[in-house]
Amino acid sequence: MGKTKNTSLETVVTDFILLGLSHPPNLRILLFLVFFIIYILTQLGNLLILFTVWADPKLHARPMYILLGVLSFLDMWLSSVIVPRLILDFTPASKAIPFGGCVAQLYFFHFLGSTQCFLYTLMAYDRYLAICQPLRYPVLMNGKLCTILVAGTWVAGSIHGSIQATLTFRLPYCGPNQVDYFICDIPAVLKLACADTTVNELVTFVDIGVVAASCFMLILLSYANIVYAILKIRTSDGRRRAFSTCGSHLTVVTVYYVPCIFIYLRAGSKSPLDGAVAVFYTVVTPLLNPLIYTLRNQEVKSALKRITAGLGAANKNK
Repeated sequence: MGKTKNTSLETVVTDFILLGLSHPPNLRILLFLVFFIIYILTQLGNLLILFTVWADPKLHARPMYILLGVLSFLDMWLSSVIVPRLILDFTPASKAIPFGGCVAQLYFFHFLGSTQCFLYTLMAYDRYLAICQPLRYPVLMNGKLCTILVAGTWVAGSIHGSIQATLTFRLPYCGPNQVDYFICDIPAVLKLACADTTVNELVTFVDIGVVAASCFMLILLSYANIVYAILKIRTSDGRRRAFSTCGSHLTVVTVYYVPCIFIYLRAGSKSPLDGAVAVFYTVVTPLLNPLIYTLRNQEVKSALKRITAGLGAANKNK
């Protein structure tokens, strides 16, 4: 049972109980292994992307791959905020999370998630400039500007996470403390508040749902222009390379934004699908990103081959 602290006026919740994902008891070990393997593969896959971008001079000098490296870094941390706690649900360990731990998880989840949201928009803008403004691209998107824009996404994400955490936990929590979810997230936690949550729900709708939908629309607008520009490329090889590069990013964006919008534009929903959808974009998407970018991106595959060949040659010289 969770702990509460009695005061002269009310009972204050000091920790929460995360009920986790509903599952048959006989599948507990299997689910533990599945999510554990997903977590390890997510860390290794994104670490491989980071190492490839850092080690290959042709990649780390280009803004597109600097952004890809930042995305991999975000995926590693976002997965670490969610999955280890989720794995504990399939063990005999206590499901309690301290009040401060719940605040921290909600803050970092929305900080990293919104930073990723802004980064996807920046990546689409980068592809738009590269394909639609190729002659001016080195001036419009150089390394210094890319660094400033990336820093801006982190600052905006931090502000967003702070607003959401502050608004959520300024409310009193004095009754039930069982969170019907696998993480401390806004819709599930607000249900336990001992006060009116109308303002919070409105801010959640605007600050998360509408912002995410707006970013998604900006990305679609960028890609509408990109597709139009690609169709004007005369050589089939040029069109194929452009579509391959952009296809990777558009695939990642789709599997991230669609579930996110599904959940936060329906904050009052109690659909059993919400948990499965949330697992997809918080757990599965960080695993898919390195797979999509390595399997569909020829330049990343070529860089991996160069690095592997270089390491093999170095070992032979020893």
